[in-house]
Amino acid sequence: MLSIGIGEIQKNIALFTKLQNTFQIVDKRKKEVLAYVYPAKKSSVIKNLAGKYKDKVKKTNLSIEEIKELSFEEAMVEKYGLSS
Repeated sequence: MLSIGIGEIQKNIALFTKLQNTFQIVDKRKKEVLAYVYPAKKSSVIKNLAGKYKDKVKKTNLSIEEIKELSFEEAMVEKYGLSS
């Protein structure tokens, strides 16, 4: 469980909007726990990671190995100008 001070919350209020895990709010001077905060609902990790590009994420039927191979080939074409 994360421990977060009051000052950290004042500096970064986004802690509440992107809440995924439970954390406790602590008064660091008195060293006492003031509150426990729990997420109201779980959100998709993809939406958080993608940010403004979340609408541009493409679904594919390729395996991860095929994707790695294609990206390697594209990098080689870009670097050396050769195509297979």
